[in-house]
Amino acid sequence: MPYFDTASAAPLHPVARQALQASLDEGWADPARLYREGRRARLLLDAAREAAAEAVGCRADELAFTPSGTHAVHSGIAGVLAGRRRVGDHLVVSAVEHSSVLHSAAAHEARGGSVSEVPVDRSGAVSAAGYAAALTPTTALACLQSANHEVGTVQPVAEVAEVCGAAGVPLLVDAAQSLAWGPVEGAWSVLAASAHKWGGPPGVGLLAVRKGVRFSPQGPADERESGRSPGFVNLPAIVAAAASLRAVRAEADAEAARLRVLVDRIRRRVVRLVPDVEVVGDADRRLPHLVTFSCLYVDGEALLHELDRAGFSVSSGSSCTSSTLTPSHVLRAMGVLSEGNVRVSLPPGTPAEEVNAFLEVLPGAVAGVRERLGVSEPPAVAPVAESLELDALGLRCPQPVIELARAIGRVPVGGTVTVLSDDEVARLDIPAWCAMRGHEYVGESPRPAGTAYTVRRLS
Repeated sequence: MPYFDTASAAPLHPVARQALQASLDEGWADPARLYREGRRARLLLDAAREAAAEAVGCRADELAFTPSGTHAVHSGIAGVLAGRRRVGDHLVVSAVEHSSVLHSAAAHEARGGSVSEVPVDRSGAVSAAGYAAALTPTTALACLQSANHEVGTVQPVAEVAEVCGAAGVPLLVDAAQSLAWGPVEGAWSVLAASAHKWGGPPGVGLLAVRKGVRFSPQGPADERESGRSPGFVNLPAIVAAAASLRAVRAEADAEAARLRVLVDRIRRRVVRLVPDVEVVGDADRRLPHLVTFSCLYVDGEALLHELDRAGFSVSSGSSCTSSTLTPSHVLRAMGVLSEGNVRVSLPPGTPAEEVNAFLEVLPGAVAGVRERLGVSEPPAVAPVAESLELDALGLRCPQPVIELARAIGRVPVGGTVTVLSDDEVARLDIPAWCAMRGHEYVGESPRPAGTAYTVRRLS
């Protein structure tokens, strides 16, 4: 069964499996002890740290192992904010950061700190100018992911780091999605990553803090991992994580070139094979293995189930696959279509035959979901009114957009259709539908129940 969700978790690399099995026998003792077994464990830990630091591009004594990438992010943000509290309590993040960063920002705000969000363009990229505008004399820390986890857009880390450096503000980079493909460029100050993203075992994160960065570890003091990650280290998993990172890096250039060809094939063909599809994310400045697209008039959860039944494991940022029925914060910040969203992230070694098979299955899967939702080309009818209002209260994605598509032909060119909806997704998907279908999105207005979204027919 083809697994196309390596952005969530990569399959365990063979090198990681071998290193894990070997270190279970050799690395079970406490590396802080001076007897033979402890010294042997310490040698393994030191070697793993050296290998990981080389891959990150930092000194070994700047790198600590944590229980997860999320733990590394939380510890990194809290440590820098505490270390620079005399400067101020202002935190800057991008609007498309991983939830671990945004949750840390929310917690900081709840404690009385201030947070600024830097917006992104329609491709999901920030600008250095956006960060420059957000920085203030009281900014203690700025955060920026190296590449987006949902759409694959690579961020201008080096440019943002230069802006932050000129202002004397450290930059924390969440490198979880990109570290397998190469070191993060630019003069970053703090870096976090997660081993299960590159084929290491779960439960291992990396936290690198450059010398000279004011950092105050939070929580009770602990002598292990420079005080940045308390508790007994999972040495076998750490050894496996470092070994697999070195292995994937050795293969990265060749594998990136090969997977980029396959992803380009998906990006080109999906818009030809499936009507009403929007491919999102930067077409050029992106991760080599990841592509995301959204399908009009499609329930995201139903589409993922269809693809799963066909043998393909993919992910989604669609609100329809979430219990909260709210769109992905990444897609919302980009202002792109969210319904029927599919994220394909290919693991290393994916053969072209599996990608071709996916492209053969996808059109039928989308068509099947649309058919069950009653989507079809509306019959040509004479306009019945200059304006119509549709009551879509209680209907969830993609139904409000389907109702709009059915009604737009019932008004003349220049006429308007207003959709009354209490689904938050409508705020994103109705404007996106207008852009795809060539109509004008007039705007929204609050109503006692829900929000009214008005569209003007242009053709």
